[in-house]
Amino acid sequence: MEVAERAGVSLTTASKAINGKNRVSDATRARVMAAAAELSFTPSPIARGLTTGRTSTVGFIIVDSMSHRFGVPVMLGAEAALGEIDLSMITCDARGDQVRSLELARMLTARKVDGILIVGDNNTVTASVTRHVDVPVVYVYGETDDESDVVHLPDDKAGIGLVVDHLVATGRQRIAHLTGPRRTTAVAQRVAGVSSRLRGHRQRLAAPVVYGTWSQRWARTAATALLARYPDIDAVLCGSDQIASGVLVALDELGRRVPDDIAVTGYDNWPVFALETEPQLTTVDMNLEALGAAAAKELFAIIDGAPRHGGVRRHACDLVLRGSSAP
Repeated sequence: MEVAERAGVSLTTASKAINGKNRVSDATRARVMAAAAELSFTPSPIARGLTTGRTSTVGFIIVDSMSHRFGVPVMLGAEAALGEIDLSMITCDARGDQVRSLELARMLTARKVDGILIVGDNNTVTASVTRHVDVPVVYVYGETDDESDVVHLPDDKAGIGLVVDHLVATGRQRIAHLTGPRRTTAVAQRVAGVSSRLRGHRQRLAAPVVYGTWSQRWARTAATALLARYPDIDAVLCGSDQIASGVLVALDELGRRVPDDIAVTGYDNWPVFALETEPQLTTVDMNLEALGAAAAKELFAIIDGAPRHGGVRRHACDLVLRGSSAP
């Protein structure tokens, strides 16, 4: 009321100006905002919710606790993006239970959130909850079983292609690939990326792809067996930093120098592995905070009335060069 009186407008006009509504001239909006600043006025979220029909709150569901290593940076990026437009988040953990994910989505809808962000697992398909709730839903770091969902993913195929280009450019000609479980989403994308990019360089892998687990112990054993069978390999391209860490241990035990004899690369740019190995790992950064921010911005745009276009948005990754692959 005081802001409206100071600006010389009606209460309705002042409310529209403060809440960014149309049909208010630029001059009137500027006068209202100046009056609000003079009075140190801060809009009440509750009052604004009554006016706009929104709560300025977004639900955030992490599907699997085991993916927290990836979910947390996504959440930080989303939170920063939402904070810029004055939205807050309610965070929930489904603990790997698809039924619980749906229950949480329904609970968040009952609490009148304006929309929901769901962090999936880049190794498996997430069950879609979109059709079960009446608010916009955007997924990040994990595909769903509904092709019409809006999904934001790192471009793993192109990301690992950057590593292949780097290894070829530094003269590596006998490249092997050790990676995680066969047929998981991220592994399939990265294997396809390796094969495609090598074909572009008129090369092929020096050995069949070695599939296993996201484990240092497994990688150490697998690398030892691989080098026994293919001793002339000059680069080991790994599907994760954790695998690359185990490979470095095996090479040290075998007396093979890195990177002089064999280059080693990882994927994820996970500091606990990438920065704690000797030498430090060349790897791929999936830019997870930027990924979360992009998903949050699209969710807000949909909440704000923008058309919803389903499909996967793939985001660029960056190559991080360190000592494990230097010529």
